[in-house]
Amino acid sequence: MKPVTAFDAKRYMGTWYELARIDHRFEKGLTQVSANYSLNEDGSVVVANRGYNAEKKEWRQADGKARFLGATDVAALKVSFFGPFYAGYNVVSLDDDYQTSLVIGDSLDYFWLLSRSKTIPEAKFKQLLEKAQGFGVDLSRVIVVAQ
Repeated sequence: MKPVTAFDAKRYMGTWYELARIDHRFEKGLTQVSANYSLNEDGSVVVANRGYNAEKKEWRQADGKARFLGATDVAALKVSFFGPFYAGYNVVSLDDDYQTSLVIGDSLDYFWLLSRSKTIPEAKFKQLLEKAQGFGVDLSRVIVVAQ
């Protein structure tokens, strides 16, 4: 899988809503998940992930940081929420208007479908999932995230 090139980090900053993901323990049970990205002067990225745990009736937030693996016009980053431990964050698909994004981690075990809006048309949603499948994502593992 190749990360997006001609990537404009400034345009990617701001709030994204998680519409689908492969579930993991750090997000298990969370709905209304969003990620907010902001660019530091040194080129690193501040990451704030937020989601609602209905079972516990509480909001959870994880703050982290991300760094580009190389050139900032290639959407390959590493992100850390837990001290010195970093994980991959590769934007593998991004529409021209920076409204929808497919993100895959270090492996196909980590996948997110992100949007600037809490909802997108069903046809667009299906099209993006098919694109993710083309990258090797196992759609049987993907859950839809209630916003």
